[in-house]
Amino acid sequence: MKRWGKFSTLKERGEWVELLFMAAAAAHGYHVLKPWGDSLAYDVGIDQSAHFLRVQVKSTSSRRRSGYYCRFRGGGRAHGYDLARVDLFASYVIPTNVWYLIPAAVILTPKPKGGILLCPEVGPNYNRNKYEPYREAWGLLAKSRRDLSRHGKR
Repeated sequence: MKRWGKFSTLKERGEWVELLFMAAAAAHGYHVLKPWGDSLAYDVGIDQSAHFLRVQVKSTSSRRRSGYYCRFRGGGRAHGYDLARVDLFASYVIPTNVWYLIPAAVILTPKPKGGILLCPEVGPNYNRNKYEPYREAWGLLAKSRRDLSRHGKR
């Protein structure tokens, strides 16, 4: 049995992935905060003294063509996520043990994306993989909200 297959619900798997993210962020030297409950649009806070980032953690094991499809829909929210509540998405590709740290502006502007294809098993020069610059981009956690919002304007 695959290690991500031992969870009986997607909620359990999501909680496991949040723990993986928090451990990885802490290992990279970031101060990690976990909000109490499920009422906020983000899963984890990153406190870097001068600024605070709101991170929504996602995961995928859904193979599609040359990559893995990762959904970006807000749980139970009619309009999903927005830049007023989320600064960064941390997307974990479970079968390959790869993180993509993507500024929310990339996913939410100019038009919100319902999902994206992440391709960790193809080369970084794969012409359809525009998310490859965000692979293991842990340095983005040190950026301000303003800096991250500029990524959507590329």
